[in-house]
Amino acid sequence: MKLEVKLQLLRFCLFTFNSVFLVLGLSVGGCGVWILFDGRSLLTILQSEDMRTMGAGLLFIGGAVLLVGVVGFLAAGGNRFLLLTYVGLLVVLVLGPLFVTLLLIINREKVERTLDRTVDDIIVRYGGRGLPRLDGLMDNIQKQGRCCGRMGPSDWLKNSYIQSLNLTNPRVLPCSCFSSPSLDSSSVWCSDPPNNGTLPGPGNVSHDQGCNQQLRDWLEENTLTIVGMGFGLVLIQVVQVIITIYLYRAFGKKAALKRTRSLTGSDHAHQDHAHQDHTHQDHALENDLTGHVFDDARTLA
Repeated sequence: MKLEVKLQLLRFCLFTFNSVFLVLGLSVGGCGVWILFDGRSLLTILQSEDMRTMGAGLLFIGGAVLLVGVVGFLAAGGNRFLLLTYVGLLVVLVLGPLFVTLLLIINREKVERTLDRTVDDIIVRYGGRGLPRLDGLMDNIQKQGRCCGRMGPSDWLKNSYIQSLNLTNPRVLPCSCFSSPSLDSSSVWCSDPPNNGTLPGPGNVSHDQGCNQQLRDWLEENTLTIVGMGFGLVLIQVVQVIITIYLYRAFGKKAALKRTRSLTGSDHAHQDHAHQDHTHQDHALENDLTGHVFDDARTLA
């Protein structure tokens, strides 16, 4: 394969993988933003230092990938110093996804326990003043999962409002626990019929299953997504390092060939110049000899 064709192919591969690397890195940074700042996410309200550390780590990785990706695009132009810098940054950046992935895997059980405590706390304070965001979050979990409570409807007996009703059975539940809740929008509570008029509006067929399994599945799905993106980043970085090393060597060969041709051209130019000088000297000598012959002829005449 000709060197120029090889260079073009390697540059195309580097540009392609760097583009994928950039998109995947920005996705990882987006996960960090989601964990840290999305008020509609259950992960945002988890009182877990590990989750905040992981979110900050993902956000940092996204920013670092953006910087390294820009360096990669510039290095593809043929600057060998930028190619070396690019390889060094890729090697260092490998540690970021590995750290976040290991942190998530090692602390998974701890995150699960924190998630359980957070959901239990939301259940206790549900319906209170100043907590519409948490109430809406719990309603979304129960509606989408078609479940009620964390382990079951009886969890709602711990709620402060339901305890004030002195109920022994979970007859009053959030409307999101029912498949066909009351249309009365003035209250977030519904009750199993019959209703004696002292309880909130009736619902129809409450969910008997708790949301614990749905929460586990949700956490596992997001964990696998983050771990998958982390390993994907590492794999792409390894490929990028290999391509960049080959590209660095190819540009080195091109520079060496250019220097060789330049030296060869200088030698040829020097030889041509010497040949021209020698030819000029021969012509001058020939002219001198011709002049002497004519002078001798005139003298004899």
